[in-house]
Amino acid sequence: MKTGAELIGEIDAVSRDSLAFFWLGQHSFVLKIAGKTIWIDPYLTESPKRLIPPFLLPEQLTNADIILGTHDHSDHIDRPSLPAMAAASPGAPIVIPEAASGKVSAACGIPMERIVPMNDGRSAEIGGVRISAVASAHEFLQFDSQSGLYPFLGYVIEYGGFCVYHPGDCCAYDGWAAKLGGFRINLAFLPINGRDAARYSSGCMGNMTFQEAADFAGIISPDLTIPTHYDMFANNRENPKSFIDYMAAKYPRMKTCIPKYARACVI
Repeated sequence: MKTGAELIGEIDAVSRDSLAFFWLGQHSFVLKIAGKTIWIDPYLTESPKRLIPPFLLPEQLTNADIILGTHDHSDHIDRPSLPAMAAASPGAPIVIPEAASGKVSAACGIPMERIVPMNDGRSAEIGGVRISAVASAHEFLQFDSQSGLYPFLGYVIEYGGFCVYHPGDCCAYDGWAAKLGGFRINLAFLPINGRDAARYSSGCMGNMTFQEAADFAGIISPDLTIPTHYDMFANNRENPKSFIDYMAAKYPRMKTCIPKYARACVI
């Protein structure tokens, strides 16, 4: 397993004809899609609460074509690290929910013209990469009726004949799968850590259980499903093997795997 500049070098070495990803723990992924390097929810700030350390410093994130943030929680839009990431990859647009764009711009000193604000049903094309936003329910499907904005989003990423779905933090809701019906998804990252009263009462908003994630994968039928968001914090964990075993029992024709940290997984 490589870290720092060596990890950047390994990411850069992935074939331009392939679809690959590197998992950095929690919901953080580096996506290599037909030569484009897309960082999704990069969480690089040191913290004593982390069980998995950052694999590189924010200023070492020098190869981003696009940086995506799904929602304004610290392990997804990493405000302390975002200024250094943005400076290290000065050509990378920063795609985040419009609901958070003004606050993130002000807090991180990032000009609004650098930010691509997204909302449910909105798409943007960046260097040929098409990114489509889909609302996510993080415990609740939150919606501001005055602004028309959803604070929690996922992204469908299309480029080079590949299609990838990263929902951010999410629970199932009516109509969610229908929003994805027009996409032929090659790769999906689904959180499995679940939710309960103790976590919710402490301010820890939940996600799908591993069973719910498996059933959602069964509905949208990606070529490969990766369980995520189960490893970073001691009070918010799940065993990914439970997801793998449930998928094997209930959806035996569908492919899943547990990736290794900071190592290329080529699809």
